[in-house]
Amino acid sequence: MTAPAVHLASVGTCLPGDPVDNATLAKLVGIDEQWAEMFIGNTARHFAVDLATGQVRETLADIAAAAADRALAQAGLEAADIDCVVMGTATPDQLMPATVNLVADRLAIDNVPTYQLQSGCAGAFQALDVARTLLLAGRCATALVIGGDVCAKHLETDYDPASRSSAELVNYVLFGDGAGAAVLSTEPLGESLAVRQVLNRLVGLGREPGQVIDWFGLGDRHSDRTAVFEDYKAIETAVPLLARQMFWELLDDVGWRAEQLDYLLPPQLSARMSERISAAMPAPDAVRVNVVGTVGNNGNALPFLQLAELLQQWRGPGRVAAVAVESSKWIKSGLALERI
Repeated sequence: MTAPAVHLASVGTCLPGDPVDNATLAKLVGIDEQWAEMFIGNTARHFAVDLATGQVRETLADIAAAAADRALAQAGLEAADIDCVVMGTATPDQLMPATVNLVADRLAIDNVPTYQLQSGCAGAFQALDVARTLLLAGRCATALVIGGDVCAKHLETDYDPASRSSAELVNYVLFGDGAGAAVLSTEPLGESLAVRQVLNRLVGLGREPGQVIDWFGLGDRHSDRTAVFEDYKAIETAVPLLARQMFWELLDDVGWRAEQLDYLLPPQLSARMSERISAAMPAPDAVRVNVVGTVGNNGNALPFLQLAELLQQWRGPGRVAAVAVESSKWIKSGLALERI
């Protein structure tokens, strides 16, 4: 009996609110526009929180449900056609109930297995990996995969900008909010892109975390520690190396040569760093798909935003390699797609 193939049928995305440019951020939180452009390179991002008032306009469940609904529509499917739902996020709306179940409820998906993975930038690839494994095992035929983050809820809006270091201010420039979703199927539906491989590797043994997102409870809510911390020097050093490692591991696993790639989706940390990482990945004829500069680093949404942009450009047969790196405890991930 031939093992089932897995196909990517569609992608849907959702970005909350209007884009917030660097000039607006300068007025709201006191960042220097020239510094933001030179150091990060991002020109805009989207926030689910109004930074001027602190009002939460949309939750992760809101934008994730919108992205998932669009993915279903693109695939020509309804909620009843979904056999399982898998979600990756670093910023769930609550610890319980899991955001994936709130999204399923809004879409009227019921009586199917659901999974939520707590992970950073690699969470979208991990969710795709779990869904693909379930499909290959025959546990389900059509899976909805979701990735998203609302990073703005960790950003303070009521403070004196002069009291903050550049390491804290950079979070306002770097991060954004968003959600994405994809439909995977054992049948060649919609876009019918063959998912050749999904790889995930934890490589953080003995290494200090490069990023920490804290969760404050009643007992420690008055702590003076920051909610978000990044070791940018460690990230700048490690991510390009890990990206290149995963690039070659992925190609070796599927038996492709670098010159056979038509598109490359590099890790999306910031516009500046993504350009450097992308240039160091030797795929001479591959078109690079970078979106972080205009949408912000919205974590688990980014791979889906890249895929959505890819589908706008991709016509005819071809091969795609996508790479993501998570700096929290160092995870490298890869995705290979092919259209015959």
